[in-house]
This record gives sequence, structure tokens and C-alpha cells, in this order.
Amino acid sequence: MDRTRRTLAAAIAALAAGAAPSRAARAQPAGAWPQRPVRIVVPYPPGGPTDIVARVVGARLAERLRQPFVIENRAGAGGNIGAEAVAKAPADGYTLVLGTTAHAINPSLFKSLGYDFQKDFAPVALLTSVPLVLVAHPSLPADGVAQLVALAKSRPPGSIAYGSSGNGQSTHLAAELFNAMAGVSLTHVPYKGSAPALVDLAGGQVQVMFDTMLSAMPQVKAGRVKALAVTSAKRSAAAPELPTIAESGLPGYEATAWNGLLAPAGTPPDVVATLSRAVNEVLAEPETRQRFAADGADAVGGTPGQFASFIRTETDKWREVVKTASVKID
Repeated sequence: MDRTRRTLAAAIAALAAGAAPSRAARAQPAGAWPQRPVRIVVPYPPGGPTDIVARVVGARLAERLRQPFVIENRAGAGGNIGAEAVAKAPADGYTLVLGTTAHAINPSLFKSLGYDFQKDFAPVALLTSVPLVLVAHPSLPADGVAQLVALAKSRPPGSIAYGSSGNGQSTHLAAELFNAMAGVSLTHVPYKGSAPALVDLAGGQVQVMFDTMLSAMPQVKAGRVKALAVTSAKRSAAAPELPTIAESGLPGYEATAWNGLLAPAGTPPDVVATLSRAVNEVLAEPETRQRFAADGADAVGGTPGQFASFIRTETDKWREVVKTASVKID
């Protein structure tokens, strides 16, 4: 009988050990978020800059919070399809979205959206900021912003053409902001993406362009185009020799491509706070900062309140640019 009892006790102990909570569960008090995988919706195709940011941050969050962070690409309508899906998702912290500059621009471009970017989301943290670079054809007699402005003013309006990755894109509106602040009239030539626009810039079909550093700088290094300035408020660590447009004669000019993490509105504040704290820890890691710097991006971070204020400022700024330039989407 004693032997049978000992055998039964050993079996029960083994079952208990097998059913013991995982390391993730042991690391969290009962009911703490997250208790299951978290989904990050990227409203653009795989492989793009927003997707890369999501995957880098998601992988590091999974290590810190001990739950998988699964990336789901839901592209379409300029980022609106994925954003709308998350706006209507349960506000429990298990569905997030990567917001971008486009989401601050879209309310001014589309007559109706299925969501309100400022009301339907709880900002978590600004992740990255990527300056654009103003590039020109090598034959253009301007090696800086002041010379470009002087040249544009000396010629009939519209004589200098700029390419963009498409109507309403950040590369388009950055140039329209430049037009407005410099008092010039560069002519817009939209393309279906940055790549064909850069090809025509190198070929001299257009004279200037605002583009991301990731795609433009290889062309600069190859001598096919020349760089005049960056669009960020401060110089980029990826090209510290390039001045900013603001320091080159247009104080206050700033136009960046950014990514930020948001949850549906109504997500519990403690969940948002936990996630924001973890995101900022990830962004402070040297490996993360170096990974983004390789693509010309700066890791930013900050509080949910700071990100909410940033979104309001960006939305107001681009609304004025769209209105002033009478920007229409195709």
C-alpha cells in the first residue's frame, strides 16, 4: 500500500510539474497584460520601412514582455485599411497599429475615412523619425538651399520641376511646404514610387526631389544626383555633413517620415503605460538605435502624451500645406 501511495504521489508531482506555468506566466502577476500574443497591424506591404520598424520593435518587445508580438500586414488605401481595422478592434491591448506621417496627412486628402486618427486611437510612443533629403540633378547650378531658392526666383514660375513618389505622399508635401516657406513655385511631377522618380532625376527629366535617405543616398554616393540638405530639425547622424533646410535659410522648416505605435481608443491606461515603458526601453538599446541608424532613421520614444501632441501638430501642419497647395489625390 505504501509503495502504491508513493507511486501515485510521484505521478501527481510529475503532472503538476508538466502543467507548471511557462516562464512568461511566472514573470507576470495574475491578470497582468499581456497574457497572450499581441498583434501589430502594419498598414503597408511587407519589406517596407514601416514593416521593418514594426518587426524590429516587435521582436524586442516579445523578449521584454514574454509574449509573441505578431506582425500582420494589411495594406491599401494609403494606410487607411489597416488603421480602420485597428480603430474598430477591441480596446484590450492585443491589437496595435503602426501609424505614420500618412495618417496625419490623410484626413486632409480623403473626403471620408472610416476612423478619426486623433479620436479613435490611444497613442503609445513615437518610434522613429526619418529625414528626407533634398537632392538635385548634378547639372543644376545650385549647391545649397539658398542657391536653389535664388535660382527659382530668377526664373519664370514652374521652370524647375520636382519629382515625388505620388500625389499626397510625404515626398510631395515636403516640396509643397518648401514652396510655401521659400516663396517659390517648383512644378510637381508625380510618379508611382520613388524609384522611377529618382531614375528621371538622374536623367535630368526633373531637376530636384525630396526623398528618403534610404533610397536617395546610394544615388548620391554613386554621383548620379547631388544632395543639398536634409529636412529634419537637426542634422542626420547618417549624413552629418549635410545641413538642414532650416539652417540653410528657411528657419522652422521640418518634414520627416515617422512611425509610431498606437492602440484603439479606450485601451486601459495601465496597459498603455506598460507598453509605452517597454517601447522606450527597446528604443534606448544601442542595438536598436544602431539598427535604425543604418537605415537613416532616428529612434525617438517619449510618453503617450508627447506622441498625442506630436500627432496634433503634424495633422495641423499638413492640413495647411494641403489647403495652400490645393493638393488632390488621384
